[in-house]
Amino acid sequence: MKILLHACCGPCAIYPVRIMREERMDVTGFFYGHNIHPYTECLKRKQALEDYAQQIELRLICPPEYDLEGFLQKIIFRESNRCMICYRERLTAAAHVARHGRFDAFTTTLLYSKFQKHDMIHDMGEAVGAAVGVPFYYRDFREGWKEGIEESKRLGLYRQSYCGCIYSEKERFFRPAK
Repeated sequence: MKILLHACCGPCAIYPVRIMREERMDVTGFFYGHNIHPYTECLKRKQALEDYAQQIELRLICPPEYDLEGFLQKIIFRESNRCMICYRERLTAAAHVARHGRFDAFTTTLLYSKFQKHDMIHDMGEAVGAAVGVPFYYRDFREGWKEGIEESKRLGLYRQSYCGCIYSEKERFFRPAK
C-alpha cells in the first residue's frame, strides 16, 4: 500500500513509520505546520522531521507555506473547538495531497500521541477521507509511545513540549491562580 503519513514532527513519526514499513507499506511523510506557533518552533519541528527522514530514507513532502493567519482566522471565537478545527485542517491537507499523489490511503502521527483526542482524530479522518475520496488508514499507534520517545532521544532529535498552536503554548506556561 502506498500511504501518506501526515507527520507533525520527527519524534512522532518514528513508531508509525517503523510499524507501517514492517507491514510492507510504502510510506511518504507530509509536514503541515500552519498551526505551529511561533514560526521558529515550526522550523525546529520541520528540521527534526527532515533530519529523521534523511536518516531512514523516508520521502518527505514539505510545502513551503506558513499560513498562521489563515489558521488563526479559523480558530478565533471557536477556541473551545480548536483541536477539532486543527485536526480537520491537517487531515484535509493530507487527504488532498494523497489524492493528488495517487496514494492508496493517508494517516497521521496524531494517532501516536497519548495527548491527542484519539476518537476525534479517527472520526475526522474517516469523514475527511470520504469527502476527498481517499481512504483514511486508522491505526492506534499509542502502544509505541515510549519506544518513540526513547528512540528520538537516542537520535538526538528535537522534542517539543507542547502540541503546537498558540493556545497550547500558553497552556504550557500559564496556570491561572486558584
